[in-house]
Order: sequence, then structure tokens, then C-alpha cells
Amino acid sequence: MQNSPDMKKKHFKYINTLFVVIPMTLIMAFVGLMRNYGFGPDWFLKFLKAWSVMLPVAYAAAFIIIPNARRLAERVATRP
Repeated sequence: MQNSPDMKKKHFKYINTLFVVIPMTLIMAFVGLMRNYGFGPDWFLKFLKAWSVMLPVAYAAAFIIIPNARRLAERVATRP
């Protein structure tokens, strides 16, 4: 079964957003954990717990924020 170009285009924004959100939330969870707890004995478990909450929240929020940010950027960039 081959994917049509329309199918790829249809899912592109979801996959693209995921590829942006994953590294961003990984970095944010790591920095937040190191600032608050340091490298304690259970730092990796705390990291995974924090990241498992951050990832779905950030992914859902991205679909609200990105379109609004795009519209705002277009307004600012097209001002005379």
C-alpha cells in the first residue's frame, strides 16, 4: 500500500509538530529537573515522569499556539 502525496500532505503538520515538540520538551524537562533536583539517585525516573506530562501538553498546545503565532507574525512582518 503506497501513500499518496495528499495523504503525506495531510499528516505533515502533525508529524512536523511532533518533531519540534519532542526535542523541545526533552530539553525543557532536562533543564528543569537539573535546576530543581540535580543528579540525584532517581533523576532519570523524575525526568521521564516530567517529560511524559510535558510532551502531550506541549503537543496539544502547539496546535493552538502555532496558527495564532503565524497570524501575528504575518501582521507584524507586513506592516508598512
